[in-house]
Amino acid sequence: MEEKTKLLWKTIPQNFESRGHKWKIGKWCHVGGAIELCKNGFHASPTILDAMAYVSAGWICRVKVRGNCYMGNDKSAWSDMIIVKRYKWTKKMSLALAIYAAELVLPIFEKEYPEDMRPRDAIAAAKAYLKRPCIKTKTAAYAAYTAAAAAAAAAYAAARAAYAAADAAYAAYAAADAADAAADAADAAARAAYAAYTAAAAAAAADAAAATDAAADAPDAARAAILKNIERKIKQLAGMAK
Repeated sequence: MEEKTKLLWKTIPQNFESRGHKWKIGKWCHVGGAIELCKNGFHASPTILDAMAYVSAGWICRVKVRGNCYMGNDKSAWSDMIIVKRYKWTKKMSLALAIYAAELVLPIFEKEYPEDMRPRDAIAAAKAYLKRPCIKTKTAAYAAYTAAAAAAAAAYAAARAAYAAADAAYAAYAAADAADAAADAADAAARAAYAAYTAAAAAAAADAAAATDAAADAPDAARAAILKNIERKIKQLAGMAK
């Protein structure tokens, strides 16, 4: 009987290597010994966003796993893994994702502070760099990032939304540095994505305190909706979605 397999996601650096292991599409790889998270085994995650949080992506890979495993909350380690398909992930995609994540939570900030345009300006600056990367737009993006970060201190729930916008702008600034561009932009995208989650959860929790008991489920629902949208956007940017 054929051994049961599971489909997961894995991000791999641009050189298509993980800790010295050179990957090949369509080839099963095996590691011996006791499987343990962060120590031994091939690692993967249930979602792309989870995988991105651990390794800055040059490639997003759909993988199959089998054999011995060690399960964590958002990643697992396996004795056997095969890459089924890979999708290129670029610094431009990372910046686009950061902007998208920031825009998802911008209404949370602006609902509390409708006159404060700094997060919105940060997003606009990041978009300008994405459209026309140059020294001028890079400088403007960094200035907008600094302003949005200052706005983030305004209030707890709104702060997370502002930081998401700030990270989008910073991604534009970081992406202009050639050496670490992909890693910096990916990190900024991940920060913006998780800032989006935190903003939604915090805002929903505040609303729930003054509403019915049923509203207490809102944080999880808001988080799930935002992360689902971000995951969908990743797939669209990487050419997975039709």
